[in-house]
Amino acid sequence: MTGTNGERTMAISPAGRLSRRLVTALALVLSATLTPLSALAISPSLGGISPRGIQRGTETEVTLSGARLGDAKELLLYSPGLQVTKLQAVGENQVKATLKVSPDCVLGEKTLRLRTATGVTEMRTLWVGALPTVEEKEPNSDFTAPQKIPLNVTVTGVVTSEDVDYYAVDLKKGQRLAVEVEGMRLGGTFFDPYVAILDSKRFEMAASDDNPSVGQDAMTSIVAPADGTYIVQVRETSYGGNGGCAYRLHVGSFPRPTSLVPAGGRPGEEVDVTFIGDAAGPFVRRVKVPADAGVSYRLHAEDAGGISPSGLAFRVIDLPNAIEKEPNDTPDTATPATGALAFNGVIEKAGDVDCFKFAGKKGQVFDVHCYARRIGSPLDPIMTLAVAGGNPFATNDDSGGPDSYFQVTLPDDKEYVLAISDHLKKGGANYHYRVEMTTVSPKTTLSIPRVAQNSQERQPWVVHRGNRMASLVTVSRNGWGGEAVFAANGLPAGMSIVAEPVPANLDVVPVVFEAAPQAAVTGNLASLEAKPVDPKFADVKSGFSQVADLIVNNPGQSIYWKTEVSKLACVVADEVPFKISVVQPKAPIVQNGSMQLKVVVERKDGFTAPVTVYSLFNPPGLNTQSSSTIPEKGTETTLAMNAAANAQTRKWKTAVLASAAVNGGPAWVSSQLFEIEVAAPYFAFAMERAAVEQGKETEIPCKITMNSPIPSNAKVKLMGLPTKVTAPELELTKDTKELLFKLQVDPASPAGQHRNIFCQAVVTVNGEPVVHNVGTTELRIDKPLPVKVATVAPTPMPMSKPAAQPAQPMEKRLTRLEKLRLEQAEREKNMNK
Repeated sequence: MTGTNGERTMAISPAGRLSRRLVTALALVLSATLTPLSALAISPSLGGISPRGIQRGTETEVTLSGARLGDAKELLLYSPGLQVTKLQAVGENQVKATLKVSPDCVLGEKTLRLRTATGVTEMRTLWVGALPTVEEKEPNSDFTAPQKIPLNVTVTGVVTSEDVDYYAVDLKKGQRLAVEVEGMRLGGTFFDPYVAILDSKRFEMAASDDNPSVGQDAMTSIVAPADGTYIVQVRETSYGGNGGCAYRLHVGSFPRPTSLVPAGGRPGEEVDVTFIGDAAGPFVRRVKVPADAGVSYRLHAEDAGGISPSGLAFRVIDLPNAIEKEPNDTPDTATPATGALAFNGVIEKAGDVDCFKFAGKKGQVFDVHCYARRIGSPLDPIMTLAVAGGNPFATNDDSGGPDSYFQVTLPDDKEYVLAISDHLKKGGANYHYRVEMTTVSPKTTLSIPRVAQNSQERQPWVVHRGNRMASLVTVSRNGWGGEAVFAANGLPAGMSIVAEPVPANLDVVPVVFEAAPQAAVTGNLASLEAKPVDPKFADVKSGFSQVADLIVNNPGQSIYWKTEVSKLACVVADEVPFKISVVQPKAPIVQNGSMQLKVVVERKDGFTAPVTVYSLFNPPGLNTQSSSTIPEKGTETTLAMNAAANAQTRKWKTAVLASAAVNGGPAWVSSQLFEIEVAAPYFAFAMERAAVEQGKETEIPCKITMNSPIPSNAKVKLMGLPTKVTAPELELTKDTKELLFKLQVDPASPAGQHRNIFCQAVVTVNGEPVVHNVGTTELRIDKPLPVKVATVAPTPMPMSKPAAQPAQPMEKRLTRLEKLRLEQAEREKNMNK
């Protein structure tokens, strides 16, 4: 079974036989018809589930609490083995659901969503265990008065501030006592649990805070040295706690190993697996790996004492295994791995090094991954690869996160030595690892970008009947390139996907989902794929991944527990009283230009609320105003869009989102997928710089280069002029070679160098403005020179009036350089006086 964390779980019987009921990942959608208790509430939210776990093979009522749940319809379950026999809303914020768990349901975390008539909630988790449940009974915080419990139960309790809970069990000499707690993994509150096993004299026999196999949770085990009563202690690791620190404490005689070797196997083969770390000692079980397993899943150790509550990570991949044989600390004693490409072992003690040797051929290319932290080991691996007898030519510490990874091309037909060690030279029985050498194979992974850090907002796709919803989708290509097309399998009836092929140069694109007006109000967990257009990549595998961060805390918003699914929740919801669309632009946006996108709303009678419109996707080189609001009772708004000078000239498809308050919650819809054409500008301007004194006039000439014929005359004006400087708007025709702007400079205009002055030219194309921002120049404004004091001159003798002179020809307009030379000459002349 593919679990919510992408791993597969199976149980091993004492005889080494695997249960034959092995199922592929699918979603069970089981619903009940409800009578609405009130007006439909948009955007349901699920805060918690109680109890946090249930026993397999039983039928249990659980309470789902949150907000806007009054129109609940069904549970969307990401794993098989659970059946909903009853579902009923109790008020607006609570739902009762009766769950029947099959006897062979795989143990562990189960992810679900609650669907209502108007939406679907966040992902939350529920745990399935093998043991009956016992509730904590206060007071049980005194070591001398613990709560008496039988062996092989799951205790549900809460740790409040400075609380310590004690439980007493009776054991016979030689009997195993195993303890495991689910606290952080419940995904509700940041709760770091600590467990200990003590004897009746308060001697601590075993304790655990964090264990890599179970994250921040704890597990440990002992073998009773004598008949008697033993005490299990549960508390918060630093004696904190609060009313939300719930736990599930498994107390029993079940095996509780901490590691296993090998940590993987080939589909369909039988593997002898050694379980390590249990108090009763290591033990071996033969397991048959299911042929239909995912890459990784979890093995539950099982014997006559029971089955471990949580499994250990076990990777399923078609690679032959090699298992270390000590001594193998040096290249000379390396474990032979003939034909193997998966190397398994344990760094058993401080300073230990494990070496494997294998034959390779020149030119072979491998991705080499060391799995340690990713499979629940405390090992911080360092991995090196060398030609036998030579120096390492590949080494790595943390390229795979805390694990090691490198890609390597083998240089010769020779024998090679692979070495694994711990970064801090540590070691221990649970420091297990698995190295996989795989050929480089292309793949595609799809996901939905987060709208906010650690948020699940708009991760499922909710489409209201007769409406649309849009989302960005990330298409991560690994090992291939080119266009891809989307395919969605398992969409609810009446829902369809509208998307353009994913361009080769993009990995994030918009996708629109539409729901027919008569579509049934329902939901499903769908598969989303992106298939290469190029036939040579037809075999590239595609998968979807969605992660919910359930526990986030300091330092630095660290993620302490998350759940991951491979299906996309798609829901058709009841209609909402508004719909938006973008008026399809008839004219292009030009490079270094701008346009206004017109967004209109269609309202149902009586709906008057404001509608806020949001941009969704900016094609390369384009930038759109982030949001704009259609006012109450309004019908339209605009979003400004700008194009960079290097924006790619082509046609793009995009959409915009809109949100409005409906019945107490935000309702989201989108526009259609509309087209934006990016074109080259019709013309280019070369503008000269200018200088002028305050209170005077000057000119800025602009030489015009026509790139293509303009369909209409353009209106041109100067933009970015300083305060109190004006220039008239000019007209540009298809024959214009030069424009001359005459500037009026007020005496109070600011002196100095003024940059970023440009022309905005508007051409009408198909009845719509095409705005160009072209040319750039500078204007220097100087303060006038001081006025000279005039001297009194003698009265001149009267002279006869001179004859009229012929008219002078029009003065030639000086260039910027000629003006600067003339100004400099005037300055030098004044200085020499």
